Amino acid sequence: MNGSAANRATWTQQFAIAAAYAACYELARYLSFSHWMLTAGLRLACLLLVPVRFWPALILGETLPAFENALLNEPQFGGAWALSAAVPMVLLWLPVVRPLRQRRPLYAADGTLRVGTLLTATLGCTVVNAVATCLTLEAALLSNIGAWPEISVGTYFWAYMLGGYLGALTLTPTILALHERAHAAAHISFASVWRSRLARDLVAWALPVCGGLAWVALATDEELLRQMARLALLFPVFALALRHGWHGTAVGGMLASVALAATGTTLLDPAMIRCQAVLALCISGTLIIGGRVARRAAHATPAARASR
Repeated sequence: MNGSAANRATWTQQFAIAAAYAACYELARYLSFSHWMLTAGLRLACLLLVPVRFWPALILGETLPAFENALLNEPQFGGAWALSAAVPMVLLWLPVVRPLRQRRPLYAADGTLRVGTLLTATLGCTVVNAVATCLTLEAALLSNIGAWPEISVGTYFWAYMLGGYLGALTLTPTILALHERAHAAAHISFASVWRSRLARDLVAWALPVCGGLAWVALATDEELLRQMARLALLFPVFALALRHGWHGTAVGGMLASVALAATGTTLLDPAMIRCQAVLALCISGTLIIGGRVARRAAHATPAARASR
């Protein structure tokens, strides 16, 4: 009886996780485009945090939306495309994430984040994502020869690379930071969140600054001013990183990435893609620096901490 009850509980958990993941995945996919894929960030965060025994729930949760999308669009893009699109991307990412989790866990023995592991997983999964998506695109082009002559698979490969990488950096570090803070907190309440210096910085100036810069980029007709406003989104990232370490980088990078994506008016805009590439590099660099600072702080003696 005990074993049967445990099995029922496990299956209930699997279906609950699958349903929750599918709902979040659909929302992330609705907000994504080729060079800004929030689904990559959600998928990677789940693979890094969810216990391996619940990975089948993630596969199931992504299979349902993928199969629905393939079924609905098969008449337009062809059967070969539908077969390729029906394969859940999370299934293709498992061979990248599983060895990393086994050989170099996300968190070190002292509890600090291994940023190198995070970025390695991000880059590896991004490559798999770009290759698989390009193969799916190629299947659609071969099934409809001459239908979309303006589409270049090579161009889209780099767009998918950037989209997967920046999409992962938009969500995954923030989810990890929130998970770490929730795990460290005795209890979570509105008062405890508001007492956080990071939360107050976000409300007091980071959100208004990012919103204002995004508005300037959308409202102006001057291309130079638009690009300056987009690049200025880096300053909140650096400021939050200086004040709050890699947690600040994670949340600031998410705000800047969302604000930058909001300034886009056309798909594959070269000017916007250049700014996204710069933002991705800056987030990666500040995450590495912030992770090293956190590791040094964790290893510091009580006397050294007191002297700061």
